[in-house]
Amino acid sequence: MAKFELKLPQMGESVAEATLTAWLKEVGDTIEMDEAVFEIATDKVDSEVPSEVEGVLLEKLFEIDDVIKVGQVVAVIEMEGGSDSTEGAVAEHKEEIKEVIPEEAGVLEENVANVQEYVASTAQSTADTTRFYSPLVKNIAREEGITTEELDKIEGTGKEGRVTKNDILAYVKNGKPEITPVAKPTPIPVKEPEPVIKETAVRTEPHQVTRVQSNGEDELIPMTRMGKLIAHHMIESISTSAHVQSFIEVDVTKVVTWRNKVKDEFQKNEGEKLTFTPIFMEAVAKALKKYPMVNISVEGDTVIRKKNINIGMAAALPDGNLIVPVIKNADQLNLVGMAKVVNDLANRARNNALKPDEIKDGTYTVTNVGSFGSVFGTPIINQPQVGILALGAIRKMPAVIETEEGDFIGIRSKMFLSHSYDHRVVNGALGGMFVKTVADYLEAWDVDREI
Repeated sequence: MAKFELKLPQMGESVAEATLTAWLKEVGDTIEMDEAVFEIATDKVDSEVPSEVEGVLLEKLFEIDDVIKVGQVVAVIEMEGGSDSTEGAVAEHKEEIKEVIPEEAGVLEENVANVQEYVASTAQSTADTTRFYSPLVKNIAREEGITTEELDKIEGTGKEGRVTKNDILAYVKNGKPEITPVAKPTPIPVKEPEPVIKETAVRTEPHQVTRVQSNGEDELIPMTRMGKLIAHHMIESISTSAHVQSFIEVDVTKVVTWRNKVKDEFQKNEGEKLTFTPIFMEAVAKALKKYPMVNISVEGDTVIRKKNINIGMAAALPDGNLIVPVIKNADQLNLVGMAKVVNDLANRARNNALKPDEIKDGTYTVTNVGSFGSVFGTPIINQPQVGILALGAIRKMPAVIETEEGDFIGIRSKMFLSHSYDHRVVNGALGGMFVKTVADYLEAWDVDREI
């Protein structure tokens, strides 16, 4: 019987560990391919981890509430057929060597060496990727000489974008294209700042708070697991990025008028509600396109300019926590497509039905503090991004209206945009111009625009 080690997969950018919340299988249970074995939770999402093979659960290596590092073995599954390791294959060949005549010994020794080299190279090639591939797909790739880089470029049609047998066979049948090595991001020179004194943060143990004896009037409420993780990451972000804020007031009267005019027709034709969120996302995507140096991350002393514009959308959960699903390639969506993606992600976020791939690879984040009545806010950056935009509540306000005949006082729909950005790499001018571009786009909205 062969044994397969089921490891904790990569769950998203900057996620290094997860908490085991439930075992869905017990020792001795039969497991099918892609069947969920256990549930895990991070500060971003709760998810089930499926088995990559068929077999029987032989061993559980962690208990519920244990914290597991990405790549650690969580369970051992016994499969039918095959061997446990390279040594098993080599030992089998050595047994055959003892039974043959001396003339064939040299040939078989060479075969054993080839087996060792073959299995070692296979292990290395499959260890170089965090994307999941079934053993069948790996075997086909090995037989066809397909590298890990080529595998990672194949678009999967299976569950959660996985590469299926048909996908890889179609890739082989259509001819393998020449793979151009992916160049490493070119460091973008950053202007040297004025000399400052660098302070090294010293990590200390959390302060031990003396527990106060309860007198019956106070309620002691332990923090939830997600609450503790969010608190840790917020403190880590504040310690990492030099947070600076820019605020701008926006007249969104044209946007409000247009939405009120078309929302019923939109819902009738598309079967979707038209909220303000997709309109704001469209404006942010256009601003990121204009100012790509806001769509970046920092790795040590290197600035990485992101090719794709993936906007995170903070969504409230029923328990009061937040999760940030990501709108991938937001600049390539029209307003109808944006509305459908926004509504879908928001609904599944509230129902705890998001997939791990849908909360990773964000390059910028938008949070709607106005949904709770806040006029503006100072949001904390979602690492490793360098900016986040808070949308304030839309309010009717008296305002000066400039016309060719003179100035008048009128009632306008207004809101505040609050832009938090990392002053290590985004200076005040860039941060201000970015949020001003978002405001200008909204104020110039075409009230006669067709859906």
